[in-house]
Formats: sequence, structure tokens, C-alpha cells
Amino acid sequence: MKVLVATAQTQGMRVGDFTYCIEGELVTVGLICRKDRADPARGLCGCGRAFAGLNSHRATTTAMVKAVDMSYDDYVEALRSSLAAQGWGIEDVEELAEVLTEVAESLGEGTVLGRTGDDLMIRLQPMADSEPEHPTWLPFANSG
Repeated sequence: MKVLVATAQTQGMRVGDFTYCIEGELVTVGLICRKDRADPARGLCGCGRAFAGLNSHRATTTAMVKAVDMSYDDYVEALRSSLAAQGWGIEDVEELAEVLTEVAESLGEGTVLGRTGDDLMIRLQPMADSEPEHPTWLPFANSG
């Protein structure tokens, strides 16, 4: 199955990029604080631009689509256990897993994504000769 993992690729493409995750760890879309909800593109916290690492519990502004040898049930459990360990509610974890896998499965392996609020953008597509001049935005509704 395809999932989103942390990557340092395209770091620096946007002002304010950061990566504190472990390269290749599974990521999810994190919740957005009040400060960043008002202006996710320039929010002071950065959570409105970030993906959250399931293992490190740290953040990155870039994620990559990667095919992994993992069952869907194991993926849901990885999300559930990470969110529970961080003290987040897990009531909507199955819906979150569905949305994340739908996004990952719709894109080619190696596609690098960025995020602004509830919107995801393609920063780099596999086999492309260069980074996109203007990021391609994807529809996404953060369920969590």
C-alpha cells in the first residue's frame, strides 16, 4: 500500500520549511492550533504547514508518497497507537486512515507534498525534470 512518510526532499522550497521527523517515518496531518488556523501559511507555530511523525511525534513540512509492505489494518493501528500515545482522541482514526490512504494511492510513488491548513500541494512529482514552478493544490479535508 502507499502511505505518506517524512522526507527532507524539497526542504527550503518554501520560506519557513522545517523537518524534525525521522526520514522515512510514517506521518499524518496534525491538528492545527488557533494561531495557525487563522493564518496557516504564515502561522507562528508551524503546525498549519506540518505533517506529524507517528514515531518521533515531531513535525516536518514535507511528506513523500511511498509504497510499503504493510496491511491496511496495521496502518490504522499505527495511526491509532501514535495518536493515543500523544494524548489525542482516536475516535476518527479509521476515517483519517481512509483519507490519507486515498491521497497516497492517488499519487505516484516519490511524489513530495506540502501542506497549508487543510490543503495539500504537490511540490515534486516523480520522474519530473524539475520542481513545479507553481505547486499543484489537492483537495483535502482534515478529519481530525
